[in-house]
Amino acid sequence: MTPQSNQEQEKAPPRASVVVVSYNRVELLRRCLASLERSEGRDTLQLIVVDNGSSDGSAQLDADFPHVQFVRLPKNFGLTKALNLGWRAADSPYVFFLHDDTEVDSQTVLRLAETLDANPDAAAVCPLLVDAEGRPAPQLGSLPPDGQYRPAEPGTGPAEVEYASGAALMIRVFVIKAIRQIDERYGQFGSDADLAAQIGRASKKILLVPTVRVRHQGSGTRSADERADFLLARAVFQGKYSGFVAGIQARIAAVLGPLFSFQFGVLKNTLAGQKIDGTHI
Repeated sequence: MTPQSNQEQEKAPPRASVVVVSYNRVELLRRCLASLERSEGRDTLQLIVVDNGSSDGSAQLDADFPHVQFVRLPKNFGLTKALNLGWRAADSPYVFFLHDDTEVDSQTVLRLAETLDANPDAAAVCPLLVDAEGRPAPQLGSLPPDGQYRPAEPGTGPAEVEYASGAALMIRVFVIKAIRQIDERYGQFGSDADLAAQIGRASKKILLVPTVRVRHQGSGTRSADERADFLLARAVFQGKYSGFVAGIQARIAAVLGPLFSFQFGVLKNTLAGQKIDGTHI
């Protein structure tokens, strides 16, 4: 083998790039990364952590995971901006977005990549999300997003779904490049729904692979800032896909709903149009 061919082999892109966004959940992130380090074909995978300005010691995890690439942000910019930074750092044509409260099985990443290899009409694939007991966890939503997810049905082969949670989603990088970036009018919520809508508009598929499973802890409650961020994201989605009037109606509902339910912490942000990162839509 010539020196040139050796160099070309060294420059071969990774089989898949995994992007984990994290904020102040150091122990969850540690477990997530430990599970990824046990992946089949680990040396062919690129692991990227985008840390959203954590102050809980997450920044020191690079000593425990020296083969993970860390992108550290000075503050919490929300999920969407972090995802964009993550996929831009990816060297593979496939990027696997993971929340930090997930743990993967050893074959997860490679099986998902193989599914994309075998299905050129699929823009994205996802595993079956399960809870700590192995039961299907909330994963599938509806468009426009209503903030509710239902568990997927276990099965034996890939099945097309309209909208899967971004807690564990592998997507072709060129799909994101085709729309330039994930729309940063979304903050913590809405980016996965927007990707699903864009994939549907392009007549491509999202495939659920039920034989591949990822444990997802999930969150039972949302803070006032998170609830406001979701309501604003829904207004952005409605305006983008259902027209100006629908967007205005959703924005009004984002104000009146918290007002009439006395959720004044939520109301403060929806009235100002303030996302979780402090910016405004």
